[in-house]
Amino acid sequence: MIGVTSLPTTSPYFYSKVEKQWPQRYALIVKPRHMRHSNACKVRATSDANKSVEIPHQWYNLVADLPVKPPPPLHPKTYEPIKPEDLSPLFPDELIRQEVTTDRFIDIPDEVLDVYKLWRPTPLIRAKRLEKLLDTPARIYYKYEGVSPAGSHKPNSAVPQAWYNVQEGVKNVVTETGAGQWGSALSFACSIFGLGCEVWQVRASYDSKPYRRLMMQTWGAKVHPSPSMITEAGQGILKMDPSSPGSLGIAISEAVEVAAKNPDTKYCLGSVLNHVLLHQTVIGEECIKQMEAIGETPDVIIGCTGGGSNFAGLSFPFIREKLINKKINPVIRAVEPAACPSLTKGIYTYDYGDTAGMTPLMKMHTLGHNFVPDPIHAGGLRYHGMAPLISHVFELGLMEAISIPQTECFQGAILFARSEGLIPAPEPTHAIAATIREAIHCRETGEAKVILTAMCGHGHFDLPAYEKYLQGNMVDLSFSEEKVKASLANIPQVTA
Repeated sequence: MIGVTSLPTTSPYFYSKVEKQWPQRYALIVKPRHMRHSNACKVRATSDANKSVEIPHQWYNLVADLPVKPPPPLHPKTYEPIKPEDLSPLFPDELIRQEVTTDRFIDIPDEVLDVYKLWRPTPLIRAKRLEKLLDTPARIYYKYEGVSPAGSHKPNSAVPQAWYNVQEGVKNVVTETGAGQWGSALSFACSIFGLGCEVWQVRASYDSKPYRRLMMQTWGAKVHPSPSMITEAGQGILKMDPSSPGSLGIAISEAVEVAAKNPDTKYCLGSVLNHVLLHQTVIGEECIKQMEAIGETPDVIIGCTGGGSNFAGLSFPFIREKLINKKINPVIRAVEPAACPSLTKGIYTYDYGDTAGMTPLMKMHTLGHNFVPDPIHAGGLRYHGMAPLISHVFELGLMEAISIPQTECFQGAILFARSEGLIPAPEPTHAIAATIREAIHCRETGEAKVILTAMCGHGHFDLPAYEKYLQGNMVDLSFSEEKVKASLANIPQVTA
């Protein structure tokens, strides 16, 4: 592997050598004589549009506009459609209502809007330097959520979840986190509203991302590595595999177990469920207005997917415009890690949302609730299933999905950082890599497409992963067909 750190980043030789690492059919062929220089290489799309757009006052519910409604979640014991009261041990009443509602819009409480004002609206930025580097006629925009206090999109749902719990007299909340972005977001939100917070962080990330753990602790949260000896679910996993790297499914089991046993404690989830995706639509609602303000319409919308919260937050309002208002017709593309490809390799069926089988059964694309993904650096994407609503949208043919290995993702992240200046979290590097693929395709065809991508957070606390890539020690972890086959064999047989 080429030692990219030894080369000056402004040198055409640097770009030429880096390009040779890209997969052959997407090889960058940027000739130095085509490099164009400008004093206005990067614009906040910009700045006038960002300043003029207001924070949305309502969340958007895509369920209201779908031609076919999604299948209901099922009770884990009876396999009957779950009732709102079945969810009461875990969630406050308002979040349960939001989970099952078919209302098109939900008002955002003033108290939540007041906290949103700390960082929203978030900027829409045109990546002109990246465009020049790729010598593409495409126009690339990214919606940057890394300006939040926690450094990602996750506070968009953490803040309302904390607030609704406080309104119902809840004293403590528990949750899981992978890379730590959701855990830090909920810790921040709980510190704002005076709520106790306890987090189970996937062991692989707990060890490799200590500063996210310290962020959570700084905001007052108690953090445990998962699997842990605190819960029966964790004890069971450690008995089978004492060196388990953990997974989001395992961490969910531990947090749900604690919430179910303590009447003063509720559970918060950072992705997957409808109410979480609902809260994230502030991203897309803002972005529609920002693009209208600069006279642009996206031809391709790209986002990374693990559980799907950021992808849904950006894409769902645009799907509404595509379905109902008939204003646009973009290609909407989800990008997942090649080592954990639930949409592209999983099956669409009912499965548990956690490893221990404590959650409702949800119809989704799944690799099996027992599947433990290899410890890729994008810890937030290591989930065995996809959000049921995204899975349903995928089945309806309203979006497409691809998977990309992590070395290609980090290669794209380096190009992005050295042209745009921002260091992406490992999760959105998947969207960046797919954006680069699309931009190269536009160069080959001459199409001047508008590409909109989701840049859901910064990578300031993920630098050990960058170090591994830059030193040539990162490898693409395999997707084991045998592991998935064994995991899928344990999926409950539901006829629905």
